[in-house]
Amino acid sequence: MSLADETFPRLLARQAQTRPTEVALQEKLYGIWQPITWQEYAERVRDFGHGLASLGVARGDMVAVLGDNRPEWLIAELAAQSIGAAVVGIYPTSLDEEIVHVLTTARTRVVVAEDQEQVDKLLKIKSLAPDLEHVVFYDPHGLESYTQEWLLPFGDVEQAGRSWGAEHPGWFEEQVEAGTPDDIAVVCTTSGTTSRPKLGQLSHRNLLSMAESLVSIDPLGPKDRFVSFLPLAWIGEQMIAVACGLAQGLTLSFPEDASTQRNDLREIGPHVMFSPPRIWESMLSDVQVRIDEAGWLKRKVFGLGYAVGDRVAAKRLRGKRPSPVDRGLLVLADWFALAPVRNQLGLTRIQRAYTGGAPLGPDVFSFFHAIGVNLKQIYGQTEICGLAVVHIDDDIRFHSVGVPIPGCELRISDDGEIQLRSPAVFQGYVGNPEATAEAMTEDGWLRTGDAGYLDDGQLVVIDRAKDVQTTPTGTRFSSAFIENKIKFSPYVEEAVVFGTAEIVAMIVIDPNTVGSWAEGEHLTYTTFTDLAGKPETYRLIADEVHRANVDLPEEIRVRRFMLLFKQLDPDDDEITRTRKVRRNVIVERYADLIAALGRGDDRVSITNTVAYQDGTVAKREIDIAIFDLADHQPSENSKSRPVWSTRR
Repeated sequence: MSLADETFPRLLARQAQTRPTEVALQEKLYGIWQPITWQEYAERVRDFGHGLASLGVARGDMVAVLGDNRPEWLIAELAAQSIGAAVVGIYPTSLDEEIVHVLTTARTRVVVAEDQEQVDKLLKIKSLAPDLEHVVFYDPHGLESYTQEWLLPFGDVEQAGRSWGAEHPGWFEEQVEAGTPDDIAVVCTTSGTTSRPKLGQLSHRNLLSMAESLVSIDPLGPKDRFVSFLPLAWIGEQMIAVACGLAQGLTLSFPEDASTQRNDLREIGPHVMFSPPRIWESMLSDVQVRIDEAGWLKRKVFGLGYAVGDRVAAKRLRGKRPSPVDRGLLVLADWFALAPVRNQLGLTRIQRAYTGGAPLGPDVFSFFHAIGVNLKQIYGQTEICGLAVVHIDDDIRFHSVGVPIPGCELRISDDGEIQLRSPAVFQGYVGNPEATAEAMTEDGWLRTGDAGYLDDGQLVVIDRAKDVQTTPTGTRFSSAFIENKIKFSPYVEEAVVFGTAEIVAMIVIDPNTVGSWAEGEHLTYTTFTDLAGKPETYRLIADEVHRANVDLPEEIRVRRFMLLFKQLDPDDDEITRTRKVRRNVIVERYADLIAALGRGDDRVSITNTVAYQDGTVAKREIDIAIFDLADHQPSENSKSRPVWSTRR
């Protein structure tokens, strides 16, 4: 039987039957890993499924989960699916309006929430979500004095489920068997860069056909480990942690806290990892800072080892076999330089590593391959279970996203749009048939909305099709392409490009790498705003923009830029929960700054409103410089630097 003909609950039952005492999930609490076996996992799913039934959840309903990744998140998901319901994930950082939008669109009656913070959000918006009847919380700290009858501890629902199950013997097993691969399993929100996110419905068949295709390329097995730290509301985490996890029996580990993720990652040493570019970029930034702070001998040893690793990786990426000399040198380089860095990053056992959601800079790609991490690009979107195209081992080109996975067809339409067709294509948007119809062609292909082309069989993604622009001279270009060129710098966290006749940019510095650079330059500063406004910082970023411009056609080179006084924040609606820029919000909020950039002003002032945690609000006037690159000459020390260092 094909994996695509199964369901998540039946796969869980199979794992519990064949591997009852092996660890399925583990969570770190108070510094100690707490394991849950496959049998215990299945039993808790059954109890909570009975508990949901006692609350009135029925086949066809949707149960929402709001909170950080914990075993209870997956127990709630599998329990809902076992009795014929679907689960819709809500990002734990979501604000009131976003939560209301999801709950009302999905007509959700039961929400499983993590802790007091999330319960307080639901208390605040309950009157705006008329279908909401029960909130089940799985972290009781701080909730002891809450008396609302519709608030229920997770353990109490499990206990009620055991009683309900005793009165309905065999009912749960009947529901699991009654489930079909075409039932809706998960509802994931789209990125929502230009409007409210849509709710994409994904069936068991959609997700498991994708998992089957991926493991046919990159095999995974029951001995492999995966650390689940990215939101389970994100399709990427559902793709690996849930679909591949249940299909292949992976052990999932949940870090204790966001602040302990890096240490917990090192302890577990996962075999497979999928993260958006910002995670890989952050890892490289950490390495750069640590190496820059090391002594000259350690820097020299790492530099020599990295050169060997980079040379061998370049050959392997082209499908060539390294020479015996190179293989011997790699053993020494790995022992003295590369393996310690992998260990520090928690990547000692890594066999499969993926990135997706946005382009990753070639420098970042080459760094991880040089230290021995098999990092590959994934291309997809919520509507096709997050994965349609992937790099294949020994044929990885940094400018492409790879080739279609088995079972997926790809074509480029006459107007340059990437279109996809596979068993993983979604079942439509909840409550939005018009958008569903717009997402599909008449002959059954998914419209991605992305522009791209094929280069010797590999897909190259340009940008969102609607964002491809034309200069007055007729040159077509993508703002995202220019932005990514700038963001390849370790000193740049975000860049937003504007204009057609003249290209200008709003840039956000990376506080870690720029802060480290400032310390090395003996440059004192107090706040992010202070650091971003310093002339020395402007000259540093000017060198980086100049370097990006060299690789761009003359007509689309950046002419002027400014450094924003703050980081872009999802709580300010400036970027999505998956760190994609909401361009329409930026254009509206920073209209005066963008206009000054376009006019070529030297400086511009803005009044910024700051809301503090105690509820007070203050306004401050901020003066921002605009840097014109017309006469800029790169600094004498701006020669090419090694990828692994911010020093020149």
